[in-house]
Amino acid sequence: MDIPLIGITVLWLFLYGYLIVASIDFGAGFFAFYGELTKRDHIINNVISRYLSPVWEVTNVFFVFFFVGIVGFFPQTAYYYGTALLIPGSIALVLIAIRGSFYAFGNYGAKKSFFYTFLYGATGLLIPAALSTTLTISEGGFLEERDGTVVFLANELFTNFYSWSVVLLAIVSVLFISATFLTYYADRAGDEPALDILRKFALFWSPPTILASLLVFISLQQHNERHFNNAIDIWWMFALSLLFFLIATWLIIRKKNYGTAFILVMLQFFFAFFGYGASHLPYILDPFITIYSGSTNETMGIALIIAFIAGLLLLIPSLILLLRLFLFNADYVKGEK
Repeated sequence: MDIPLIGITVLWLFLYGYLIVASIDFGAGFFAFYGELTKRDHIINNVISRYLSPVWEVTNVFFVFFFVGIVGFFPQTAYYYGTALLIPGSIALVLIAIRGSFYAFGNYGAKKSFFYTFLYGATGLLIPAALSTTLTISEGGFLEERDGTVVFLANELFTNFYSWSVVLLAIVSVLFISATFLTYYADRAGDEPALDILRKFALFWSPPTILASLLVFISLQQHNERHFNNAIDIWWMFALSLLFFLIATWLIIRKKNYGTAFILVMLQFFFAFFGYGASHLPYILDPFITIYSGSTNETMGIALIIAFIAGLLLLIPSLILLLRLFLFNADYVKGEK
């Protein structure tokens, strides 16, 4: 039994869950701010608020599982990434705290505030931008060991073309995923004015998503040729991702089957995300940590796999219950509850 491979696969599933759920949440916050900025908040913000209210507090559950799991399965990551993520990780944590606080102030406070909405919308783009640097750092070239000490090359990270291409992809992906879901959500609510605007958002952000993906591939070839060649070897995963994207976009253009379109978008990112992860193996942090050199002992690994699969089996029904009670409850979606 390949314990390290099973472990990283389970963790990657949690990270994929966070990618989808957090993207919808982050993008919804930005669209809420954009609606208020353009004086269209009375059209789209009711739909957005009905989505955000029951789910904003559970968004980070997937992320917490992944964070705890990566350190449990691969203890060496705490040593290396602890140094590498000191700056971007601290920024992300501060932004997450600001986001949660000002969402509460803006929605449960005595009065609405444009400033609170601005902070909530801005952090929705800045958080994925900050977190995406973890993927960049994992490609290597941004850490050095000098006299037994890990040194983070911050200048290399902030002036690297690949790094900024990943940041760009993170931002546009968040907006595209969120827009496609909210389009479906507005359709279920029977809110035609909101549907029209959100559908345009989804179509607007679809080309930048593919262009940013291509940019990442091009820059990856220059930055980490080994990873690029591995990705080419499993080209069919990325081809499927592109196919699902094209079908989803076609459905949105044709103004039908918005729910199917969002499922296809989820599949698009599933194959792209797992294609990226598979082609990155065996490295967790190139060239310092692989899934084999940095893994915990077999007994601990088996225990963690069982615990995390059990956690996943508890988390998924909980989310389904949340969806049935709120997001897909006909009366709630339409604002009647």
